[in-house]
This record gives sequence, C-alpha cells and structure tokens, in this order.
Amino acid sequence: MAFQVNCSIERRPTLSHNLDHFKTLFSSVFKPILREVQQVHMHIDVSRTMKNSSAKILDAFVDSVFEFSDQPLLPSQDNFSPVNELKEAVLITEIEGGIPDSFREGVYIRNGPNPLFGGLKLTKSVFGRSSHTWVEGEGMLHALYFNKDGDGRWNVVYNNRHVQTETFKLEKQRNKPSFLPAIEGDSPAILSAYLLNLLRFGMVNKYISNTNIFEHSGKYYSVAENDVPQEIDICTLKTLGNWDVNGAWKRPFTSHPKRAPGSGELVIIGVDAVKPFLEVGLISADGKKLIHKVDLGLNRSSLIHDIGVTQRYLVIMDFPLTIDIKRLIRGGPLIKYNKEEYARIGIMPRYGDSDSIKWFDVEPNTTFHILNSFEDGDEVVVWGCRALDSIIPGPDMGLNKFEWFFRRFKPINCKEEKNPSNSTEDGSLFTRCYEWRLDMQTGEVRERNLTATEFSMEFPIINGNFTGVKNKYGYTQVVDSIASSTSGMMKFGGLAKLHFEEPDQEELIKVQYHMFEENTFCSGAAFVPKGAGSSEEDDGWIITFVHNEDTNISKVYIIDTKKFSGEPVAKITLPCRVPYGFHGAFMPISSLQTR
Repeated sequence: MAFQVNCSIERRPTLSHNLDHFKTLFSSVFKPILREVQQVHMHIDVSRTMKNSSAKILDAFVDSVFEFSDQPLLPSQDNFSPVNELKEAVLITEIEGGIPDSFREGVYIRNGPNPLFGGLKLTKSVFGRSSHTWVEGEGMLHALYFNKDGDGRWNVVYNNRHVQTETFKLEKQRNKPSFLPAIEGDSPAILSAYLLNLLRFGMVNKYISNTNIFEHSGKYYSVAENDVPQEIDICTLKTLGNWDVNGAWKRPFTSHPKRAPGSGELVIIGVDAVKPFLEVGLISADGKKLIHKVDLGLNRSSLIHDIGVTQRYLVIMDFPLTIDIKRLIRGGPLIKYNKEEYARIGIMPRYGDSDSIKWFDVEPNTTFHILNSFEDGDEVVVWGCRALDSIIPGPDMGLNKFEWFFRRFKPINCKEEKNPSNSTEDGSLFTRCYEWRLDMQTGEVRERNLTATEFSMEFPIINGNFTGVKNKYGYTQVVDSIASSTSGMMKFGGLAKLHFEEPDQEELIKVQYHMFEENTFCSGAAFVPKGAGSSEEDDGWIITFVHNEDTNISKVYIIDTKKFSGEPVAKITLPCRVPYGFHGAFMPISSLQTR
C-alpha cells in the first residue's frame, strides 16, 4: 500500500532525537535541493519543479546516491516473477475435458503484480535500505474470453496486458526504475524516498493498480487502494483512464467495493495516511454521481482492505494494522500490526455519518477479507478470514524475510506443544474462517472460528447475487502451509467449499475440499453462476488460474461446485506462464471481440 500525502515545507524538517544521524545526512545532502525549493516560496509544486532545472538536479542526485538492484527470488518463488505482454490475443487449442454448454459467455479476468524492469527492487544509499513489499509491482490483467460461434462451439482466447497508470507510463518513458521504494525499509531511507518521489513526480509512490478488477454500470475497472481505479476496455484490456466519479472522489479507493443489495449503489472506502484517515462513499447505480460521502473521524489510519454491506448497514473493520507517518519519523515502520491496540467493528446505517456508527470491541486480529455480512434478527453477522498477525508489510528491515515468513506460515496443527522453542510467531499467519455476531440492541458480541486447523484459508468468494444477504455457501483458496513456509511466499494448493448451515464437529461448519496435483497452485478464483433457469445458490462453477511448478505450465481449471471434490470439468492450457496474483472475477458478456 502507498498513500497520497499532501505536503508543504515551511522550514527544514525536525526529526526526533533517535534520528540525529539522519538529520545530519538530510541537512548536508539535501541543502542544495531545499535551497531550490525555497526559491518557489517554500512550497512543493511539482508541476513547476519539473519545468525548471531542479528536475535535472533531483534526477542526478538520485542516480548518484541511490543504487537500485533486483530482489532475489528462490527457485521455489519463480512463478512470482514477471512475464512479458503478449503482442496479440491467442486462440486456445488445448482443452482437456470440455466447457459445459450451460457455461456463460464472458471474460474470466485476474489482476496481479507484474513488476517492470525484471522484478521488485531494493535500493541502497547513505540513508540506508528500502525495498518494495511483496504486494507491490505494476498490475497486469490476465484474461480468458469464452464465446460461442454460430454452431454453438466454444472459442476460448487468452490475452494479457499491463494496466497503464500514469506512473507506469512515466517509468516506461524513462526506461528505468525511477520511483524510490517508500514503504519497507530503514526509516531515513523511506523518509528520503517520500521527499524525493514527491519533489520529482508529485506523488510519494507509484500507482500500481494490481489488486482487483470490478464492474459497475457496464464499465470495468482495475484497482489497488493507493489510487482511484483505472477504466479498462474489457475486450482489448487497454487502459482508458482514471475514474474519479466525475471529480468527486480524489483519494485512495478500496480494492473491494461492494454493490449494495436492493439499490445497486456502489459502496466504497478510502484509507489515507493523513487526515481524514477514512472516508466512506456511495456511488449511484449508474456510476455518474457520488451521492454520499462521509469522514468517519477515526483517530488512526487503520489499513482497512475490505468493507461489508447488509440491506441497511455498512460494516467497518477497524483493526490494529495501522499506517503512521509520525511513527516512521520516530524511526519505526510505516505500517505495523500491534496486537496490544484495540480492535473493533463499526456498524453504520448506509447513509449515516460518524455519529451514527455503533462500535463493537472484538479480539485483536487481522482480517483483510470479508466473506459476507448480513442481518439476522437484531444481529449483524460478519464472516471473514481471520489471522493473529499481518502478512503486510512483512518483516522489519534487517530481519531475514525467509525465516520470518517460514515461521508464520507454519500449519498450526503441526506445532509441538511440548517444544519450548515454539513461540506465538509460529503459525500466526494461519487464517481461519471466522464469525462475529453483533447485537444491535444489547451491544453484545459473540465470535468464534468456523473452520478447523487442517487448512489455512484466504481470498474468499461467494455467489455475488448474495452479497449483503444471508447465504448458505462460500468458497476460499486453501493455503498450502508447507509450500508457503518452505518458499516464504503464500501459495494456494486447493479450494474449499464452506457449508454455513451444515455443522461438522465441535460447532464448526462442514467444509469440502478440492486439492490440486502436487506442486500445483492457484490464484484469482471466481464463482460463475449458471444462467437462466437456475435458482440454487451453489449451482455454478469455480474458475481459477493454476500453475504446475514441476512442468512450468499454467492452466485454467473449471470446477463444478455441485461436484466440488471431483475432477475439473475442463483444464485449459494457456500459451504462456501466468504468475501468481491476487483477485479474479468473471464478467458475463456476449458477442466479445478481442484484439
């Protein structure tokens, strides 16, 4: 995550006593630059700065002081490395099994990081080290198009393309890494990266647009929550430009907007590192107007990745994963999870304000993704994927990344309780499906695990027709804890189907699994409901990208959700490798023309 910061310099920065060394470096090295800035009334106006000679001075300074290098990847991390864009869409010819006749025409599309210039970068300078986090990297869309010809036979076409944000085009024009990593690293290095990125480009970090893709009012958008979404031509994957709701929303935009049940309005949130820390917005069903916007008045910047909706309410997950610039200046990390701080869930009427929120204190945790939320009598029920630590941003600078992830990805059912070397860090990233029941009348909270410790689960999905209303089924990607622990990167070795109304044991719910072949992992799973004539919630398919690390071949699997543990009904071999990524979606569209 990176966040917009509006900043002006009134005098030289004053840092806390534990950064005396940085103050000396900052003062001596930046003195000529600050003198240039003072000549324009001590206010950072990047549009003017880049028009005069100071732009060249700044670029020369960065080139001489900062050394860029690639972050190394282990052999077990090869499929996290980027791929090249295709020059044109490719017709698929190799399909094992068959695409069902009742499958829907449309586009299966997934977003994910595909870093420019060979991979994620780290920098070394007199200010220390800084590096990209594992969630950074320019977004690339991978799309599979399903279309029937005049004889009813399926044509399947694959294409990929980078999301061309403003910063993507800027670095492509320069043909080299230009933005300094500004999230993970030594505090002086991050602070200098903030200032230099802001002076040179008018923003503190790149706009990556690599997390999700969604549809609203017949238009399609790529998004990551450090900027507004980018509109995409779904047929060509061409980037059409930013979507700021006709100028009404000019702040970060959640990667998980939700369509409100009944009205079709789009519910969004925007988290920022400066006040207002969190704002909620509602976009009209036609996508033309921002019809409601409110500052929730939070006293900290909580990194809230998802928002829940019900028929009447919005669900705000205010957990102790925070962004704090003051903490960074004091020498601490920009993003930090602190289990000693408070955690709470806020329930707000859809058109409410900060005074209308009812807050419920809950046990500290990290929940990035809400599976669903709905009203059940006097209670608001929230289901999510919950862990006891945060995978973002990762280990502090100086710690061994592999060791940090290795311990936390351990399966918790493999802990040896008699081994005194075990710590609370072991298995702390193990994610379980979880339930909060929030009584709007009494203020009581009931919370419990829904799934056992056999498998860790993340990236939940449901039949989108049930968003905000009570549902019977959900689906998740299943973490291969051993492979993730061994590689130090999260890998998903299967899928799970959750039966919320069928108990299993010890008050847990029934879970079915669809596990892949050995060393085969998925990303971007999405639910595809059957079309007209089907009324059952789980009547459809799960579609997902998979990659076999032994053969280095990428495929797309289609799995019948009524026969969830059986073989995929279709395995579609892709013409090139598809790196692991984030969220996917299926967009029902007929008469597609790809080029």
